[in-house]
Amino acid sequence: MMNAILFTILGFAVMEFSGWFIHKYIMHGPLWNIHKTHHQPSKSYFELNDLFSLLFGSIAIILIILGLSELDYRFWMGTGISLYGISYFFLHDVLIHRRLKWFDKPKNSFLRGIFKAHQAHHATNKKNDAVSFGLFIVPKKYFK
Repeated sequence: MMNAILFTILGFAVMEFSGWFIHKYIMHGPLWNIHKTHHQPSKSYFELNDLFSLLFGSIAIILIILGLSELDYRFWMGTGISLYGISYFFLHDVLIHRRLKWFDKPKNSFLRGIFKAHQAHHATNKKNDAVSFGLFIVPKKYFK
């Protein structure tokens, strides 16, 4: 049971840190033409940038399927990645970007800090001028 918890937390954490790296160096790098749809006003509910969510979700599903028969580390890593994806959806798409208007702007200080960091990230729609690339781990200055 302890391994299940450990690998679930590890899967979640790996997504935050790899997500930061991928966001900063790949999405704001060679795959900017896909990601820039997220930095521009949207004409529809879906944007080309949503392909990244499908990619990460596919990795989680593959890990879960590969580890399902023995409930090994792959299953729990996939579970952690899935929990990150669910958290990302609610935090990023619902709370911050309000793609679904289920909640008001955050009042909790932690969520407000994340909200401010993401607003700073979107203060520009240019490839090289963005700041704050993480979702949960953001600079302290946004929590003041």
